Amino acid sequence: MHCMPTVRTDNERIAEFLLTVMVRLYTVHMRVLIFGGKGFMGRQFLQIFPDAILPSADIADAVAVTKVLDSEKPDIVINCAGKTGTPNVDWCEDHKLETIRSNITGPLILLEACLRRGIYWVHLSSGCVYEGDNGGCGYTEKDEPNFTGSFYSRTKAWSEHTLREFTDRTEDRGGILILRLRMPFDGSTHQRNLLMKLVKYPRVLDVANSITFLPDFLIAAQVLIEKRATGIFNVVNPGPISPYRIVELYRDLINPEHQFERLLLGSLSQVVRAGRSNCILSSEKLSRHGITLHSAEDVVKIALLEMQMSPEAKEKQENMSKTCIQC
Repeated sequence: MHCMPTVRTDNERIAEFLLTVMVRLYTVHMRVLIFGGKGFMGRQFLQIFPDAILPSADIADAVAVTKVLDSEKPDIVINCAGKTGTPNVDWCEDHKLETIRSNITGPLILLEACLRRGIYWVHLSSGCVYEGDNGGCGYTEKDEPNFTGSFYSRTKAWSEHTLREFTDRTEDRGGILILRLRMPFDGSTHQRNLLMKLVKYPRVLDVANSITFLPDFLIAAQVLIEKRATGIFNVVNPGPISPYRIVELYRDLINPEHQFERLLLGSLSQVVRAGRSNCILSSEKLSRHGITLHSAEDVVKIALLEMQMSPEAKEKQENMSKTCIQC
């Protein structure tokens, strides 16, 4: 299958730039409220909205949600609440009601509450609703989900299927921006960071996947929010990369003594309970909105080097040096 890129004219680019500038000036004074603001992704959004309101309300509690919205009167709501499972999505297989409450009930309550009040809101979804590479072109935002191998993925697809019916703004009010990300990572040592997870595995899957570098994700999210963009957007770095390749880079750049084995797709079921989405998403829609992300391999290298320079990594290296001296 041949995929044709979209070409934008100079006039379109200029008009889009001017609109972005005007909306950005307007957005500076907006009241932003983040549900799930104390979680991994919620804290990421605080980097671009440091003064955001962080309620403790459960998004699956309709009374609590409406009380917060009516008292705080936000201009923008960002939903970072949701269950991905700890330590991974296998958790969701044994905690289905909790997963439904966070991934389906909560978003539907936010849908009605924000719709009634004309509030523009952002919902974090997932690209883990596909399997494969769609004939080499990657899955677009219009392609129907085709992966049902895990309960987590099914709940994300179910909620997204409903929300996408209400994304448009009405009389310049409301609207929903749905951001899909996959296997998020950055240069931190946070346990949710994909890189931190991969380097702990003795066997690592060697299948190309789309992944999301969080600093790039935040730039894209900020631009889209400033434009009051609506609908679904795949926010992934171009140039898919396999988890195995990522750990190879870790070994080559950070720890030459790191040992691991290649895990083939056919053997994946030996080490996980629920199925795993392995897919490639298209970022062409982002490009049409003037947003270009760095290549996956380039940002993996950047993140690995940042991890090496982190205070936690330096402390570990110092402790190892002390141990060696004592020996």
